[in-house]
Amino acid sequence: MDTALNAAQRATALEQMADDEGIDVLVVGGGVTGAGIALDAATRGLRTAIVEAQDWAAGTSSRSSRLVHGGLRYLYQLDVKLVAEALHERGLLLTTLAPHLVKPQPLIWPFKIPVIERAYSTLGVGMYDAMAVVGAGFHQTVPIQRHLSKKETLRRAPALDPRSLVGAMEYYDAKVDDARLVVTLVRTAVRYGALAANRTAVVGFAKDDAGRVVGATLRDLETGVERDVRATTVINATGVWTEKTQQLAGADGGLKVLASKGIHIVVPRDRIQADAGMFLRTEKSVLFIIPWPNGWMIGTTDTAWHEQLRHPVPTSADIDYVLEQANNVLADKLTRDDIIGTWAGLRPLLQPGTLDDSTSAKVSREHTVTQAAPGMVVIAGGKLTTYRVMAADAVDFALGRQQAKERPSITDRTPLLGAAGLDAVRSRVPHLAKRYGWTEDRVQALLDRYGSDLPAVLALVDADPTLRCPLSAEPRYTRAEVAFACTHEGALHLEDVLTTRVRLNSEHRDRGASAVDEVAALVAPLLGWDEDRTTEEKDNYLRRVRAELDAEAQATDAAAAEVRAAAPSLVPMGV
Repeated sequence: MDTALNAAQRATALEQMADDEGIDVLVVGGGVTGAGIALDAATRGLRTAIVEAQDWAAGTSSRSSRLVHGGLRYLYQLDVKLVAEALHERGLLLTTLAPHLVKPQPLIWPFKIPVIERAYSTLGVGMYDAMAVVGAGFHQTVPIQRHLSKKETLRRAPALDPRSLVGAMEYYDAKVDDARLVVTLVRTAVRYGALAANRTAVVGFAKDDAGRVVGATLRDLETGVERDVRATTVINATGVWTEKTQQLAGADGGLKVLASKGIHIVVPRDRIQADAGMFLRTEKSVLFIIPWPNGWMIGTTDTAWHEQLRHPVPTSADIDYVLEQANNVLADKLTRDDIIGTWAGLRPLLQPGTLDDSTSAKVSREHTVTQAAPGMVVIAGGKLTTYRVMAADAVDFALGRQQAKERPSITDRTPLLGAAGLDAVRSRVPHLAKRYGWTEDRVQALLDRYGSDLPAVLALVDADPTLRCPLSAEPRYTRAEVAFACTHEGALHLEDVLTTRVRLNSEHRDRGASAVDEVAALVAPLLGWDEDRTTEEKDNYLRRVRAELDAEAQATDAAAAEVRAAAPSLVPMGV
C-alpha cells in the first residue's frame, strides 16, 4: 500500500473519512501519542482516521529533548515500574521498531563529590542497566555503565572544567529526531489502512439522542470546507489542548491538564569538545547536553505556562538559566553569541483525578486514559519513549476488555516504515555513494533519516538529478530531502519543511531564513504554488522567524507570548 503523505493523499483521505461507511476510530491529535494510536488501531484491523489541526508533530512532539530514555530520575524516586516500562520500550525502538531513527547515546555524568556520589550513582545506574537487559529479553541493547577517573573524563570531554569534577560515570540512553518519528508513525499507519489529514480541525462533535459522541465535523483549514464524519469512537489525544477538545464535545468528564514549558538551546558542535553527551543534576531537576550533527542541544526547564498554547517560546530568563547550568561544568563558558537555535515545548501535566470521578480510568504513573463522554476516550500525560504503551492502552480502553482481548495490540512487533530491510540497504552504502557522487557519510546520514525507505528518496534524484545537490544554505541537507518532505511526508507549507522535516528552524543561526528562497523554489512546483502564493509563503515564514527572535529578548512569558503571537499565521488554527 502507498505510504506517501501529500496533498493528493490528504484530499482523498478527507473524502473517504466522510463516506457512508463511517470510521471505527477517529483520532484527534497528530503528535506522537495520536500517531501511535492511529498505528495501533489500524494494525488491529479497525477502520481508522487521524486528523491534526496544525502540521504533524507541530506541537510538543517536535519540541522535546529528542531523547528515548528510561527516566533515570524516576528510578531515584523509586518508581521502578515506570522505568522498567520505558526501558523496555527503548529496547524495542532500538532493535525492532525504529533502529534507523533511534540511536544509542553515551552520556557522561560528572561527579563533584568524592566517593558518595560515585556510590550513589553506581547503585542507581546499575539497576537501570539491569532493568534494560531484562526488559530486552536478557539482551544488551546498549553498553552498560563504566566509571571514569578524572583524567579519563577530561580525555573524553575536554570541555569540562577540571575544577568542577572528581571523575564521572558513562552510561547510555538513546536519541531520536522526534518530529521524524511522528511523521514515520503516521506514514506507517497509512500503510496499514489509516486515513490521515493534517491541517484539519475538529470544529464540533455529533451526538445521538442518548448523548453519545458518534462523530465529528472536520474543517479543512486549507480550503475551509467542512465534512461530517461518523465514528464509533473518538479518541482525544490533543496533549495540552485536551480540556479544550473535551469542552468542544460538551463533556462533563475527562482529564485535567496543565501546561509546563521546557526550553532548549543549540550551540555549534565546535563550542563543546566532547565525544559523548552529558547528564547534569541541577538544583531543580536535570540538564542534558546532547550531540546533534551540527551542534549540541542543551535543556531543559520545567515552568508553568499560562499563555496561548500554539506558540510557546523561550524567554531571556529561560535562556540565561540554561546557560548558567551548562556553564557550571564547562571550562570555556557559553554566551548568548554562541546560540544558533532555541525552541520551547509544552508538556501536558496531568492533574490528580478526572473531571468526573465516577468514570473509570486506566491510570499509570505518567499517563491516564478515561472516558470524557460516552463515545469519547481521552488520553494525556506520558512521554515520547512510551508512546506505544499509551497508544495500546487508549485503543484497549476504547474497545473494552473483551474486544481488546480478541484484537490485541501488535505494535510491539510491527516495525515502522524504514526499519524492515535496514541491514540490506546499509550494505549498499558504498555502492550508493559512488552512484550518486556522495560521500559514504552523506549516504549514512540519509539512511539514519529514512532507513530502508531511502530508495524512495533516491527515486526522486533519478527523476531529477539536480536534487542530489546539497542546499546552499545548509549543505548537511540535500535538495531531495526538501522534495521528499512534500511528496511523501505531508508538508503543505514552507514552515512545515523548515521546522519539522529539514530542521533549519532550530538548528541554524538564522533559523533557515537564508534558505527560504532556495527551498521555496523547490517546493512551489510540487505544491502547485504560483508566484503570489510563493511570495506569501516566504513572507509568512520570515515573519515567524522575526517574531521568534524578538520573543527571546523578552523577560516574561506574557511578553514573549504576545510578541510571538503578533506574527499572523498563514493557516488559521481552527477552534
